[in-house]
Amino acid sequence: MGDINKFRIKYIVADFLSVNVGWLLFNFIRYLRLPHDYSISLLEWLTTKPVLFGQLFVPVCMVLLYALSGSYNRDNSVFKSRLDELINTAVVSFIGMLGVYFTALINDNVAERMTNYALILVLFLCFFIPTESIRLYLTTGMARAVREGRYRVKALIIGASQDNSIHASRLINSQAQTGLDIIGFVDLDNENAQTTHQGLPIYRDKNLQRLCDDKKIEALIIMPSGAGLPRTAEIIYELYGLKRALYLTPSLYNVLVTKPRVHSLKAEPLIDISNARIPPHVINLKRVSDILISACAILVLLPVYAAIALAVKLDSRGPVFYRQERVGYHKKIFKIVKFRSMYTDAEKNGPALSSPTDPRITKVGHYLRKFRLDELPQFWNVLVGDMSVVGPRPEREYYVRQLEELYPAYSLVHQVRPGITSLGLVKFGYAQSIDEMLERLAFDIIYIENVSIGVDIKILLHTIITVVTGRGV
Repeated sequence: MGDINKFRIKYIVADFLSVNVGWLLFNFIRYLRLPHDYSISLLEWLTTKPVLFGQLFVPVCMVLLYALSGSYNRDNSVFKSRLDELINTAVVSFIGMLGVYFTALINDNVAERMTNYALILVLFLCFFIPTESIRLYLTTGMARAVREGRYRVKALIIGASQDNSIHASRLINSQAQTGLDIIGFVDLDNENAQTTHQGLPIYRDKNLQRLCDDKKIEALIIMPSGAGLPRTAEIIYELYGLKRALYLTPSLYNVLVTKPRVHSLKAEPLIDISNARIPPHVINLKRVSDILISACAILVLLPVYAAIALAVKLDSRGPVFYRQERVGYHKKIFKIVKFRSMYTDAEKNGPALSSPTDPRITKVGHYLRKFRLDELPQFWNVLVGDMSVVGPRPEREYYVRQLEELYPAYSLVHQVRPGITSLGLVKFGYAQSIDEMLERLAFDIIYIENVSIGVDIKILLHTIITVVTGRGV
């Protein structure tokens, strides 16, 4: 188990225990303040079934709230801001206090309103103070471990050109402050004939997955390629699939068009391109809503699925569903599921984009595409985690490589899960050429910069209008 996962488990256990202590303390105070028959002792009060049930149930619920808020997200586990942590603990404690009060305490027999208000405040403090105290201890200890060199994130610098020596030197010299342990360089383009660079070994292994696994690498820092920006974009494309944190140096900032997510390093700043600049709680809420929406949609739409399946089967020879490889989150290849809207040999001559008058489209397929009904099976892709309900539309690798060669910033769409619908789809529609794909990209970048539950709801409403009015093509 990696250090990050160990720290996440430690954090979860600490939160559970601290909320337990807080809840026990609150029940002690509640015993003293609430009017009841004092013939029952404190021990008997604390061991009654409702109190014992709450001693387990309340901490579990609070841990789930903290998880939903993003406290345990992998990319939010180690280099934590103590101020952000303080705010997070206060907000979740407040939400938890309201939840407990309105579900369990509102019927308490309290004659004086001020006593009721005081108990609510006590409940908040019992949730907040123990949890924040333990969290502050853990985050301060981790910060000290980084400063003292007891914790390091193993990293490789991609690119060994002498032109990048200044940036590389600054990174290497600031390792004590950054928490990085740079163990070497990777020379993918034979830019350096030496065996070492800046005192570190140069690796020339083209199998980066094997190299990262063997060396236990957790982060990759990308330097500009001497072959130019298109080659740098190609390298970024290859690295996304390794499922490691990816950082760009400031000299590569010009390949970005979104607001940069700057890794919280104290010395040389690095721009995180493996994750979009989305708050952790939004990421988690979005995923939870995806699961709920897709599960409900699959159940509700079963009769519709059956009717469409029958129509597709009667209309033309071939399978009901069409599966095609697409590039998804962090460049993961997955198989998108759609109702077949074309004849089975539609791409016998290779990949080709479609148009409303495409002769490859079946009679039923025209209606399916017009009302976007062919996309309905993708709720399964959402349920299993390949896609989101709302997000940039996924493309085939054949087109992704062309798009990234023309516009390196296209890689940024892979910071989020692709979607069944998107801002680009409702504002632009289906793309019929590479140029139109690039035009639609502008809307996808706008979406990535402004991801929120509210924005997703607006896009869904626009999509429903598009489907009802039949403006799908």
